[in-house]
Amino acid sequence: MKKFKYIIVLMIGAVLFTACDDFLDRQPTNSANSATSILDEADAKVAVNGLMRRMISTDYYGRNFIMYADAKGGDLAIRRSGRGLDALYTFSHTQQTNNYSGYWSDLYTTILQTNNIIANIEKIEAEGYTSSSLTHYKGQALTARALLYFDLVRIYGKPYTLDKGALGVPLVLDVPDASLQPLRDNVDAVYSQVVADLKAAEPMLVKTRQNGHINYYTNIAIQARVYLHMNNLSGALAAAETIINSGVYSLYTNEGWVTAWENEFGSESIFELSMRDNEGSLGTASLGYYLMALGKVTGASGQFMASGYFLDRLGEDPDDIRWALMDYDEASEPGNERMGACMKYVGGHALMGDKGANAGSANIKVIRLSEIYLIAAEAALTSNANKAADYLNAIRKRSPNLEPATAATITLDMILDEKSKELFAEGNRYWDMIRLGKPIEYDDEFNITASALTRDKIMDTKTFFKVILPIPQIEIDANPDMQQQQNPGY
Repeated sequence: MKKFKYIIVLMIGAVLFTACDDFLDRQPTNSANSATSILDEADAKVAVNGLMRRMISTDYYGRNFIMYADAKGGDLAIRRSGRGLDALYTFSHTQQTNNYSGYWSDLYTTILQTNNIIANIEKIEAEGYTSSSLTHYKGQALTARALLYFDLVRIYGKPYTLDKGALGVPLVLDVPDASLQPLRDNVDAVYSQVVADLKAAEPMLVKTRQNGHINYYTNIAIQARVYLHMNNLSGALAAAETIINSGVYSLYTNEGWVTAWENEFGSESIFELSMRDNEGSLGTASLGYYLMALGKVTGASGQFMASGYFLDRLGEDPDDIRWALMDYDEASEPGNERMGACMKYVGGHALMGDKGANAGSANIKVIRLSEIYLIAAEAALTSNANKAADYLNAIRKRSPNLEPATAATITLDMILDEKSKELFAEGNRYWDMIRLGKPIEYDDEFNITASALTRDKIMDTKTFFKVILPIPQIEIDANPDMQQQQNPGY
């Protein structure tokens, strides 16, 4: 496919460039394009650093992928169209326009980088050289590839629990030649590959904390997510409890929850991607600035604010500690401030620390221990309600005035509501709603240009075709056979 041809040319060019004379070698010593050659542990380390850097790109965890699940999940609303990314909220997607093709191209570029790392390390191993470091780097690449495919298939394929036989995304598991024109594998095949990569990588990874990188527990946490999406509740619970019982990570105290956003690599961070000024931060185009009120700081767009439904949920307890990271939004009026702006991605209200020079460079917490407790609560709900309540209450304590859940009172909606409050603006809500087939209600009253909406106020996630994105036109132009595999309705 031409798109893959373009990616391969870039990768070959990177290899040729790094083969040049030292005088021309400008690449940093701690990070590089993952498409470069790998000859030893030092090269592998540089390549994996480059891989982690790729994962904070604009279209992935740097902004757009996280915004995808929050803008579509009902916990956010927009004031007006035209400020950026609003099509995620309005669902005004077609094959040609607002198709967010960056998800497809950027994640596949990163997958090819993981393939290059895996292939190079396997070549070294085939020549008779092995080491624990090389094995660990290979495990990181396999785990990253699993996460990439898991995220891709959720964007472009129907939920596994709804139709695992539906088309997913193409599986490309090596460094292909430029003639490759892969077609889509079904959702079940993609999930099977995700699980296979995770299980293969699991014994390769170290069990110590690896700030900014993938370790054994990152792998297990992704397994917990994946199994939950497959409705494999016993698998999800076992994975979650492996992490909880390890003692390697601990839940933030209520006071620590607030300051955790000012600091890097806190006690809950199972996988956190590092953002640095001039090395990934998008500045005034960052997540933080999209969520702050217009006028809060120079450059803040105020594009997305909490929906009334989310604020009602959080407002069940006015003393909920999570109010501490909310601020007034653009819909506020003098004397009637509406606290719908989220301050997580600017490090909290203080804009403190070495991030202060660029408030949009707060680290991205991809997986936190709080999510693992909530996965455990949902996974245990039907088999052990007492255990489920205990796991839920460990997070529910952030609302000191709410009664603890019991085996008699706990429900799935209670768990989902808590997950919404705890992981607000962290890229989760939409995935939960569509995998469970729950309708999503949008707070469109705040959108003063509502004519852009191309979905109902209450969306049926089981039947609405725009629940998943179209295969973008640029991909179909490059690989015409893909047109026959376009998602229905587009």
